Amino acid sequence: MTVSPRGPNERLGTLLTLAQISNAGLARRVNDLGAQRGLTLRYDKTSVARWVSKGMVPQGPVPHLIATAIGGKLGRPVPLEEIGLGDTDPAPELGLAFPRDVADAVRSATDLFRVDLDLRRGPGGGRWSDSLAGTFSVAAYATPVSRWLINPADGSVAREVPRSPSENSSYRVGHSDAVKLREAAQEARRWDSKYGGGDWRSSMVPECLRVEAAPLLLASYSDAVGRALFGATAELTRLAGWMAFDTGQHEAAQRYYIQALRLARAAADVPLGGYVLASMSLQAGYRGFAEEAVDLAQAALERNRSLATARTMSFFHLVEARAQAKARNAAACATALGAAESALERARAGDPDPAWIDFYAYDRLAADAAECFRDLGVPSKVRQFTREALAKPTEGFVRSHGLRLVVSAMAEAEAGNLDAAVAAGERAVEVAGRISSQRSREYVVEMLRRLEPFQGERRVRELTERARAVIVAPA
Repeated sequence: MTVSPRGPNERLGTLLTLAQISNAGLARRVNDLGAQRGLTLRYDKTSVARWVSKGMVPQGPVPHLIATAIGGKLGRPVPLEEIGLGDTDPAPELGLAFPRDVADAVRSATDLFRVDLDLRRGPGGGRWSDSLAGTFSVAAYATPVSRWLINPADGSVAREVPRSPSENSSYRVGHSDAVKLREAAQEARRWDSKYGGGDWRSSMVPECLRVEAAPLLLASYSDAVGRALFGATAELTRLAGWMAFDTGQHEAAQRYYIQALRLARAAADVPLGGYVLASMSLQAGYRGFAEEAVDLAQAALERNRSLATARTMSFFHLVEARAQAKARNAAACATALGAAESALERARAGDPDPAWIDFYAYDRLAADAAECFRDLGVPSKVRQFTREALAKPTEGFVRSHGLRLVVSAMAEAEAGNLDAAVAAGERAVEVAGRISSQRSREYVVEMLRRLEPFQGERRVRELTERARAVIVAPA
């Protein structure tokens, strides 16, 4: 559906010519991008002609999809203003700012928390908001990362809210408030690992940010309490971004990650900021921006030298290895993997590790090493590390177990071990069917692609049928 005409959209027409995209080509790209987000769109060349010649304006996330389609062809981000649709989004920059001032940072974060949940409660709610499904641009990370590198910690974050005449006192946040938020983050992390980012219990995180965290950020607190509050909220915000990433909502994830990094700076928690950067790196690599993923991982490492624990640094090195593998830089990947393993060997049970790194042990290192060698095309190493990753029970980490099984199935198929490939594939499909994770489904899709040469085998065809039923199931 489109809103009323506004006159010819000359900007859109000019940019289509510059990008050498036909009306039919743009319609096809927009429909495909919509399908990736779970939207059924049926635009054609006539639709695009109306957008250009009559100024018809598509509603919902479609202007963002148009910008994404054109940006993909031009190889750069395209803002809505450049295509003549800048006034179609009430808050195009929502969550993308990284303010220098702490008060502005609070406003930026709480605006995101409020608007995201409100929009999700609108028509078709219950999913990550399509209104936040704008143009994912890895370039949007540039300013936040540079500002964080220059100054990863704010000065005093104490806040005093003036008392209104109708109030006898203003609420002061205490350490117990921050503790409750941190406990909520830990519980949500467990649900996310077990049931996927789209599980309804995990999706309570945005509501916690809006209902619990936002009012606290806007209240009064001392510097010490404020640091704890910002840290706990940063953990929740990063987790909201991770769950959005897991459910395929990369634009929303990007906005949450930027705000999480800003909140970590207010908390003066450099390792937590590094963890956010590592999450950004994994997303960038997953989206195909390998070089930027390397930069993000190295930024996490650079600021945390002599600050983060050995276990934490090991994970940051591992994330760099993933990025280097995506960039097809085998030597750099090997160096990063070696650093990750050495750091993990130095980790001790009594180290002051942050709670959010409790998932990380050798099985996770082995699982990511397997994916590194998959990207580098070394199947023997993939099989070796996948077997090591699967050797440890993964109770509570259901999604991770499923992803490892997918990688195992692909490695065994590439080695010609069809029995082992099908066995691992069947278990992977069973896991994918039990959790709400778009990322897991995308892994299964890739597994089926690797099994295409074996479709003459009945067992492979049966596995394919079962897998397709899981893939098309609601996320």
